Amino acid sequence: MPEYEKAMRPEDVTRLFVERSNAGDAAGVAELYEEDAVMAFPPGSRTVGREAIRALWEKVLAGRPHFEPEEPLPTLISGDIALTSTAPKDGAGARAQVLRRRPDGSWLRLLDQPEFVFPDR
Repeated sequence: MPEYEKAMRPEDVTRLFVERSNAGDAAGVAELYEEDAVMAFPPGSRTVGREAIRALWEKVLAGRPHFEPEEPLPTLISGDIALTSTAPKDGAGARAQVLRRRPDGSWLRLLDQPEFVFPDR
């Protein structure tokens, strides 16, 4: 297994996600998640666990999508828990992730809401 760069700040996870996704590296994407992480994807369902997330990203990345970095919104940190988010460039909603700091100081995603589309008001 390759040695992956660790996210030493919560915001690093999003950058590493984009880099690894664009490289077609589903295993590298999965390494950004805790073993028991929960991802709200595909829309309307949940993918639970690092292995399931890896399998999902293998399917997604097989189509060779290209991801553009998005400007992060301010990160909220309380102890070893962080909330990161970005506003999609299309303005359709928001992405949010809950991360936990590991004993080595690195961060991994625990909960991932890839996109929440705001309902019409």
